[in-house]
Amino acid sequence: MATSTTLVPLEQYLRTTYQPDRDWIDGEVRERNVGEGSHASVQGFLTFFFRLHGPEWGVRCYPELRIQTSDAHYRVADVCVVRRSDPFEEVVRIAPPLCIEILSKDDRMSDMQEKIEDYLGMGVTTVWVIDPVRRKAFNTDHEGLALPVAEFLTVKDTPIRVSLNALFEELNEIGSN
Repeated sequence: MATSTTLVPLEQYLRTTYQPDRDWIDGEVRERNVGEGSHASVQGFLTFFFRLHGPEWGVRCYPELRIQTSDAHYRVADVCVVRRSDPFEEVVRIAPPLCIEILSKDDRMSDMQEKIEDYLGMGVTTVWVIDPVRRKAFNTDHEGLALPVAEFLTVKDTPIRVSLNALFEELNEIGSN
């Protein structure tokens, strides 16, 4: 069965509020999988943790912020970590040191790989991919290698360090799977 895609002009995308927000790829507005408890738990922890440590680490943290990864691609990271020294941007255009994607049950790895490549292509230093169901995390660097993390998520050449035990503590406590 053929499917049709309705293209949306960039100006319309940028002035439209979507609930939840969506990516804009080559004129196509794409839905993101969000809204599950385990996703929200991890996103909430990371947002709080980065806001708590942001001043000492020299960063600011924003959940679900639009990022222009190229002229034709706008992504919405689950969590975006920017340098405190960078000017504030309503839509991020200066490559942040870290973008974080949290897997939902309907996420496909091919879609996630496309997002990772977009982030790295714009100059993002590190992309974390977190799987709350399997309690796993992956650290992806500028080479695009997604390496499993055993204890701590880090960003090279920064003091950023997040314990996986702390990250998944609430999910373990409530028995989420």
